Amino acid sequence: MSHTNLTVYGATWCSDCKRAKKFLGEQRVHYNWVDVEEDAAGLALVEKVNHGKRIIPTIVFDDDSVLIEPSNAELAQKLGLPTRAKCDYYDLICIGGGPASLTAALYAAREGLEVLVIEKSGLGGQAGVTEQLDNFPGFPEGIAGAEFADRLVRQARRFGVELLQAQEVIGLRAEAESKYVTTADDAEYGARAVLIATGSTYRRLGVPGEDDLIGAGVHFCATCDGPFYKGQHVAVIGGGNSAGEESLFLTRFADQVTILVRGPQLSASKIVIDKVTSDPKIVVRYNTEVVELHGESRLSGITLRDQTTGVTEKIEPAAAFVFIGLFPNSRWLPAEIERDQAGFIMTQLNLETTLPGVFAAGDVRLGSTKQAASAVGEGATAALMIREYLKTI
Repeated sequence: MSHTNLTVYGATWCSDCKRAKKFLGEQRVHYNWVDVEEDAAGLALVEKVNHGKRIIPTIVFDDDSVLIEPSNAELAQKLGLPTRAKCDYYDLICIGGGPASLTAALYAAREGLEVLVIEKSGLGGQAGVTEQLDNFPGFPEGIAGAEFADRLVRQARRFGVELLQAQEVIGLRAEAESKYVTTADDAEYGARAVLIATGSTYRRLGVPGEDDLIGAGVHFCATCDGPFYKGQHVAVIGGGNSAGEESLFLTRFADQVTILVRGPQLSASKIVIDKVTSDPKIVVRYNTEVVELHGESRLSGITLRDQTTGVTEKIEPAAAFVFIGLFPNSRWLPAEIERDQAGFIMTQLNLETTLPGVFAAGDVRLGSTKQAASAVGEGATAALMIREYLKTI
């Protein structure tokens, strides 16, 4: 990929700056960050290229070209990412670019099917932005999430899978034996079958410092990242069942786990609360709000505010695990595809949804285990089930 050495000039309060940095991070594009409120030279450069105006983000590339307040599509074009498919019709369209989708795609393509993968952000999904996968079979020493994602992408391309990045699917409809997906740029692509593998999104805190530290001390999976913090102090943010259960899991590695609960009590089930409050390694702090996450290359501290007194303080755990819920990326789907109350897609045993010819796999599917290894397994299963379905039409 071209342009992997660039500088983003912006400010911590700027939402467009956060969006651009998030996009670059998802594409695993290395960039330098300059806060113009703290860097006079950086501010002067922004004013110079904007003819005296302070417009951010201003992004300067390694060829000295500049983009001012670019959209994700403009960034994708500059980075050379394909955002338009080569054909109008395929045997299979996989929506999502995580392990489930890429595995299904390479399985299907290996059997001679024409396959298109459409991903709205970076290929590799949640696994691609995980610091280290230590529990994926076949890698006894573990593997970096980015490397794992790159391997999946290379393998898919080896079998001829077409990959479309930085393009969001916003619609899906059926017409006779075909399915058609619409992307945010108003393009429409048809296929004989569709796999929905759009995953789920961890709810984030939305506080300063969070975006820059994800995967560098800020995590959303204790199973994936807990073993890296043996003998250390970690914080868990949240008060529900997930926060409680993951805290108990983290005690296998950490010497101390501090649970930061925004409300006056835990909202977990009684059995989880009893286990948490009786564990000597766990400390629960109630009425505690996370205000900011600190650190340059890794998490170095967390600023907290006491909700009852308003007093702030800073703690310095080795890591923060955020468990404040997740939601499936399924809100864009048509009503014909049945979902549970939370939005997770219901499927039959063959992973087909209530819309014939449309299948679902991975984290977006009701009953999935939210692990990379099982996502890969579901992707392979989906490909085999889709093969059988295509024999009938």
